[in-house]
Amino acid sequence: MSGVRHLTVGPDEADQRLDRFLRRHFPHLQQGRIEKMCRKGELRVDGARAKASTHVEPGQVVRVPPIPAEGQERDEAPKRRITDAQAEMIRDCVIYKDQHLIALNKPPGLATQGGTGQDVHLAMLADALTFEREEPPRLVHRLDRDTSGVILLARTGRAAAALAKAFQSRETEKVYWAAVAGAPKPRRATIRYGLVKMGGAGAEKMRCIHPDAVKETEGAKRAVTDYAVIDQMAQRAAWVALRPVTGRTHQLRAHMAEIGNPIVGDGKYAGNSTTNEGDGWGAQLGGAVSRKLHLHARSLAFDHPLERGRLVLTAPLPEHMTRTWDMFGWREADAPEDPFEDEEA
Repeated sequence: MSGVRHLTVGPDEADQRLDRFLRRHFPHLQQGRIEKMCRKGELRVDGARAKASTHVEPGQVVRVPPIPAEGQERDEAPKRRITDAQAEMIRDCVIYKDQHLIALNKPPGLATQGGTGQDVHLAMLADALTFEREEPPRLVHRLDRDTSGVILLARTGRAAAALAKAFQSRETEKVYWAAVAGAPKPRRATIRYGLVKMGGAGAEKMRCIHPDAVKETEGAKRAVTDYAVIDQMAQRAAWVALRPVTGRTHQLRAHMAEIGNPIVGDGKYAGNSTTNEGDGWGAQLGGAVSRKLHLHARSLAFDHPLERGRLVLTAPLPEHMTRTWDMFGWREADAPEDPFEDEEA
């Protein structure tokens, strides 16, 4: 059993429930144990008592009391064993590896961490990425379950701390690719709608609000996204590059839906029953186009946390997006090196 720990909330752990934050660090920890620690006041956020539903923010310090090691809790369910097929699958996702970090091309449909109904997730599969090390690598940021692409894991504590700082200070450069309904106008712009949780029962969902209303709206946060159209199929659909200046929950999905060009396959923000008729709106294009979410973390650029030099990691498109690109005649090789660069420069 370990002693009292103090965990600092990283930039990509923001705006999530305390119980989910804890399970990210202690996958074997049961909900009943978390609730009990909250009732007894043993779990504290910045020194204050907290509930399992308390949302944590970057920089906050979570005090965690001694926790039994995996397998020592009487009410703990047996740890799910990683199958050989799962281990091979996640190892095939590795696109970069050194002694400090590992980068994966996360497949769509794989959650980054456990939750309700998530028996298989990246945090669990990380056990298969130990290679010559005893400890599995740790996630330093997240992607939505249905979003594919580049995701980083730290292999050492020093790397984890350095990468968390880089994400928090926005020293990393992320570029996403997406297929959207219709063709956004203008072809390049910045979206500045704030985001606030819709509340109520059901899955988490964000609502866009005018930038001027952010300060007066409880729980609202500023959100900024750059977009650039790379190519389009008439007015039916467009291939866009997205650059999140801020990193809010569902930011890219909510922002694109708000301007009338939702990401293809995004039933949460555009409705699976609404078909795009050619001028925007509607999550589905119909025909042979996949109903899966067409959002991919294409590249991630950052200074190596412990070695000299800058890394630029790029992930190939998943199969369902490759089929859509082929259908519309879009070629990855035709994408500009920097789609956000001034065309007149």
